[in-house]
Amino acid sequence: MTTPPPQGENPFAQQGQQPYGQPQGQAPYPPQPGFPQQANSPYGAVPPAPPSRKISFKLIKNIVIVLAVIGVGVAYFITSQDNASSAAVGDCMHRGSTNDNDPDLEIVECSSSKAQYVVLAKVKGDYSAVSAETKCSTEAKDFQYTYTETGDGSNFLLCLKDYAK
Repeated sequence: MTTPPPQGENPFAQQGQQPYGQPQGQAPYPPQPGFPQQANSPYGAVPPAPPSRKISFKLIKNIVIVLAVIGVGVAYFITSQDNASSAAVGDCMHRGSTNDNDPDLEIVECSSSKAQYVVLAKVKGDYSAVSAETKCSTEAKDFQYTYTETGDGSNFLLCLKDYAK
């Protein structure tokens, strides 16, 4: 018959060694050259900080795309500011094309040699040729021309007169 070992002793431990094979107060790995040492670290060496992130091709490509979209938006906004839809009473207009079905009116300075017409009235709504004439005769007594634009939910009528310089 065998007798059990006394309480608190480890019969398999070697003389003078701490449990789990680690002496108290020492790091488990020896310090590595090139790594900074930290005094109170249980591991001895602290790994270096990760390298700073460099600008990648993908980031540059995304920035260029965003700038291009902004540029197109600004260009559209600027070009739409001089068309008939943004005209107001008193603005001078220039006919860009000779097509009677789509005269392509654009706003110009009244002092410009391009000024051909002046806006006497602007009325929102959808008008046929006959009702445009009637509407302009009530809005601007001495009108000579009507211009209607429909589509995109911005239907309007311009009552125009030749611009006298």
